[in-house]
Amino acid sequence: MGDETHHHVIVGGSAAGISAALALRRHGFAGRVTVVEAGHELPYERPPLSKALAGGEHAFLHAILPRQAYAEHRITLLPATRALAVDPRRRAVELDDGQTLYADRVLLATGVLPRTLPVPGAELAGVLTLRDVRDARALAARLRAGGPVVVVGGGFIGLEVAAVAREAGLDVTVVETGARPLEGPLGPVLASRVTALHERAGVRLRTGVSVAAFTGTTHVTGVRLTDGRVLPAATVVVGVGVRPDTALAEAAGVLCDDGIVVDRHCHTSVPWILAAGDATNQPHPHLPTRGRIEHWDNAMQQGAVAGAVLAGVLESHTALPYFYSEQYGRTLQMYGRPAPGDEFVPRAEATSAVDSVDPAEADEPEDGGFLGFWTREGVLVAAAGLDRPRELRAARTLIERRVPVDAATLASPTTDLRALARTSAPPGPSVARLRSRPQTRSPHAGGTSGTSLASGKEAP
Repeated sequence: MGDETHHHVIVGGSAAGISAALALRRHGFAGRVTVVEAGHELPYERPPLSKALAGGEHAFLHAILPRQAYAEHRITLLPATRALAVDPRRRAVELDDGQTLYADRVLLATGVLPRTLPVPGAELAGVLTLRDVRDARALAARLRAGGPVVVVGGGFIGLEVAAVAREAGLDVTVVETGARPLEGPLGPVLASRVTALHERAGVRLRTGVSVAAFTGTTHVTGVRLTDGRVLPAATVVVGVGVRPDTALAEAAGVLCDDGIVVDRHCHTSVPWILAAGDATNQPHPHLPTRGRIEHWDNAMQQGAVAGAVLAGVLESHTALPYFYSEQYGRTLQMYGRPAPGDEFVPRAEATSAVDSVDPAEADEPEDGGFLGFWTREGVLVAAAGLDRPRELRAARTLIERRVPVDAATLASPTTDLRALARTSAPPGPSVARLRSRPQTRSPHAGGTSGTSLASGKEAP
């Protein structure tokens, strides 16, 4: 477990970083634990940042731990301090305040950076991204001044911002290059349901186009699309994805490929450097191929595994990927990750044959909710739904236990998924994991992982 002379340094006060620090202590590590965090605030939860109008700053600035908890767990937090380099030769972390931290092992929990658009006018005032609390404060100020608002990107961040702005009474347009928002993760049938939710709320959608330029002199006044149309805009929120922050890892000689490459124990190609969270490219039993999982819950779970490994307890990261997003007070959840070729099975409120579904014509239950499943070779691998938490919790059990379930059973509205989960065979030897602590949810929503924002907090 390490004696008191050992020192582990965690770069990044992210969900993964703080989870790892706590896990170190939980597994009996007696040495020094230092967390280096570039932000000035106490490490905070990222998912609620898209709720910039939902009740003021207290609605989106939630500390992961209270200040006193760091002292209680003997965790040295260095806020407003940036790691400039990790020196493999000296096993040292060089900081921007001139300090050098010598470490037995280092955990990189550096997260992701928002992508920007390389188009004219991208530097204009009022063109924003949403990644940290400074962005959220700027967005709140812009939206309080009024619309119109143009959201570029129909992912989870973009749609959450659109929902908040519409609920504040602002004019909102969403620009999406695809056929409809969220079609990538949800598929055409469920994505059409989410799209309809926004259209009913008064959001205008411009799909199949991208941004050619932002117009204005010093402040943005419009968005010129590739089809020639110009959308008036007082504020633009760009939510076109993120990229892993791998600069420190690459400079230290760590193998990176669309993220910091790790194994299930969070080891990198440099033996004394580990990595966890959104920045990692990982193998995972619930992913069809190696990849990144950009959600709060995953970061917490993987960070806990990294902390255990740092403490000398070999654990593996195998927790089922999960996210939730709240829009207009409705809760969208998903467990697992479908792959191309998986069979999509909608719950029978819509239709029994996905190939014949016209998403625009699919029937919808009275409450507007929905439920859908993905199977692979007769085994349930993913499930998503709107306002269907009990059914999705049952589906989670079936996915984790790899229970064979035929499409007709899943599609039938008379199938009791909870009873099916209770009677399924118990799972094999379980892998220890950190369950995300209960989250204080904002008056409006959770987020993506976020946001996606990586939405990763588990809804009740």
